Amino acid sequence: MTEYLIRRLLQSVLVIFLITVLTFLLIHAAPGGPTQVMLGPGLSPEAFEQQKHNLGLDQPIPVQYVKWVSNIVKGDFGYTFKNHIPVADLLWPRLANTVILMGAAWLLTLIIALPWGIYNSTKEYGLSDQTASFISYLGFAMPTFWFGILLQQWLSLGLDWFPLSDMHSRGNEGSITDLFMHMVLPVSVLSLGFLASYIKYARASMLEVLDQDFIRTARAKGVKERKVVFKHALRNALIPIITILGLDLPILVGGAALTENVFNWPGMGRFYVEAANSREYSVLMAITVVTALVVIIGNLLADILYAIVDPRVKLGQKGGKAA
Repeated sequence: MTEYLIRRLLQSVLVIFLITVLTFLLIHAAPGGPTQVMLGPGLSPEAFEQQKHNLGLDQPIPVQYVKWVSNIVKGDFGYTFKNHIPVADLLWPRLANTVILMGAAWLLTLIIALPWGIYNSTKEYGLSDQTASFISYLGFAMPTFWFGILLQQWLSLGLDWFPLSDMHSRGNEGSITDLFMHMVLPVSVLSLGFLASYIKYARASMLEVLDQDFIRTARAKGVKERKVVFKHALRNALIPIITILGLDLPILVGGAALTENVFNWPGMGRFYVEAANSREYSVLMAITVVTALVVIIGNLLADILYAIVDPRVKLGQKGGKAA
C-alpha cells in the first residue's frame, strides 16, 4: 500500500508538471497572448519594450515558466492584468462559495440517489424505479439554464418564496438563514442534474452484483434478503460508484458556469467565464491548475477507497489488483 501511494504521488507530480507546462504554453500561444493584454495596445514601441522588461515578459519562455511555477508553489498566482489585484485574493473566496454550493448539491444528491438506486435494484421496474427513470430522463434532457430560469419565474417572481439570485441579500451577508434561502434554487437545479446520473449508476451497479453467483449462493443458503443486499452486494457495488465520485470531485471546485451565471452566484464557474471574456490569463491559469490538482487528489482518494471498501483490491502488491 505504501509503495503504491508513493508511486502514485510521483505520477501525480509528473502529471501536474505536464499540466502546468501545457497551460502556460497554451496561454502564451493564444491570439494576442498575455503580453498584449497586460501592456495594452496604446503604448509606443519604446514604452512597450520598457514595460515588457519591467514585467519580465522579455525573458525566455522557460525562465518565465520557472518563475510562474515557483510563485504558485508559494501560493502566489500573480495579479490581474486590468486592476492589478492579487489573483489569490479573488480566487479563494470564490472557491469557498463554489464548495458551499456544489457541496450542498452533491451531498443532497448522494443522500437521495444512493438509497433510491439501491432500493430500485431490488424492485426492478416497479413504480419507484419508473419514477426514478423519469427523473433521470428529465435531468438529462432539461437544459440547466432553462430549468434555473423556470424556477426563478415560478418560485421567485411568481410566488416570492425564494430570492431571485445572488448569495446574500444586502445587509444580511452573515446570516445562515439568508444563505440557505439563496441556495435552495441553485442547489435544486444542480441536484436534478446529479440525480440523473447517480440513481442510474447506483441501480446499475447493484443489479450487476445481485446477478452474480455468490449472491445466488447466499440466497440459496437462506441468508435474509436485507443482509444479502446491504452486506454482500452493496460493498461490491460501491466500487464503480466510488470511481464516479472521484471523477466528479473536481466539480466541487470547478463550479457550474451556467447555474452560477443564471443565479448570479459568485463562484468559480462564473469567475472562469468572466476571466475568459476579459482575457485575464493569470486567472485562467490559476483556475486550471487548482482544478487539475483536485482531479489528481480525487483519483488518488478513489484508489485508496477501493482497498477500504473491497479487501480483494490489494494496491501496489504483486499479483493483486491495482484499481
